[in-house]
Amino acid sequence: MAQLWGGRFTKNTDQLVYNFNASISFDQKFYKEDIEGSIAHVVMLAKQGILTNEEKDAIVKGLTEIRQDVESGKLVITDTYEDIHSFVEANLIDRIGDVGKKLHTGRSRNDQVALDMKLYTRHEVLAVDELLKELLSTLLNLMEENIETYMPGFTHLQKAQPITLAHHLGAYFEMFKRDRGRLCDMYHRMNYCPLGSGALAGTTYPLDRNYTASLLGFEGPTLNSMDSVADRDYLIEFLSALSTIMMHLSRFCEEIIIWNSNEYQFVEIDDAYSTGSSIMPQKKNPDIAELVRGKTGRVYGALMSLLTTMKGIPLAYNKDMQEDKELAFDAMDTVKGCLALFTGMIKTMKFRNDVMEKSAMNGFTNATDAADYLVMKGVPFRDAHGIIGKLVLTCIDKGKAIHEMSIEELKEISDVFEPDIYDAISLETCVQKRLTIGGPGPNVMRQVISQAHDYLENDWHSAIQE
Repeated sequence: MAQLWGGRFTKNTDQLVYNFNASISFDQKFYKEDIEGSIAHVVMLAKQGILTNEEKDAIVKGLTEIRQDVESGKLVITDTYEDIHSFVEANLIDRIGDVGKKLHTGRSRNDQVALDMKLYTRHEVLAVDELLKELLSTLLNLMEENIETYMPGFTHLQKAQPITLAHHLGAYFEMFKRDRGRLCDMYHRMNYCPLGSGALAGTTYPLDRNYTASLLGFEGPTLNSMDSVADRDYLIEFLSALSTIMMHLSRFCEEIIIWNSNEYQFVEIDDAYSTGSSIMPQKKNPDIAELVRGKTGRVYGALMSLLTTMKGIPLAYNKDMQEDKELAFDAMDTVKGCLALFTGMIKTMKFRNDVMEKSAMNGFTNATDAADYLVMKGVPFRDAHGIIGKLVLTCIDKGKAIHEMSIEELKEISDVFEPDIYDAISLETCVQKRLTIGGPGPNVMRQVISQAHDYLENDWHSAIQE
């Protein structure tokens, strides 16, 4: 059992206790971050004269070779070690001797693991952001192709007013755009370096924490050593942002599942993103959409787990905080997988434009516009509302849509109706006359799409990379 401590103890840890305490099975995931942080720490120690340049060079060379050997498979991370920190340090000492024991000068595992988790999370934030950007680009392409693709808009899952597919997809564009904004906000809030905080009270060594922070791409060092080792707010924020992303994906998947049903037939999901039934040969199931919807609860669980873990922990570090990793790692991987699969699914999905348009025509989605027509003819709105309500009842009795009613039948409801009613309630007219920004009218949709292109060309992720 390779441990970084033991001088205080006179007997070995019970094996069950050791296994329960160990974290190597999951924190090995950030071996790169552990080595990256250690290299920056050693470079800073040499700059400050705490290590010689020869010692620094030997340690950096040893750490670099460990990373290369792990990546090539030559060196395997095993449960012989308690955690990733002991794995790296023990292997370093084996390779370069006693000088490797100087690696840990001026730091604790508490600020080391805080750094590793921040570095790993920071990388994951950028990875999720890239996947969101790809999804937004896919949505934007679909919006441009469907500015005049008519479909019913819904409230309460009841047909309400005619819109376009571009307008409907644009709602999700705004959701995922906000998700990227949340990632941007939390990235800047979390981007401060905890290394040099020690166990909780800093160190007596003359460390240059600003220099270490700059080497690792942070905006600066954290300003309270107790908070530095006890803080997991950034991870809670990230899991919250991931949960919101999954909520948006789940809502979208729910609509795709409905649209894919035999009753709607608005879309056809590509064979590559569907499965069949073991007993019913006619079935083509939207499994990817259903799995994304189902995995949302898994990500929510990671957020609730960490919130619960952190709620009663006194300052500073406590072993409870080791529970910040497993479910968080799973949530990050889950969201990345869901985003990639969902984007592929909608890229290849076929929209049944004719079915959507027919559904809009036959669902009284133009009833509001018929009422507006009467108002424009001088009928008070409340009276117009009542007249159209009666008209809809008549249409239902006769099994007709409003536009299928003859002018004589319409005049039996109200003599205000004239032949121009048919143009006033056409889907094209209903959509095109909605000219306010944010509406489905083609002119305002083109304005929104233009702004969306500008947004994707000038985003926060690119600014960070520069």
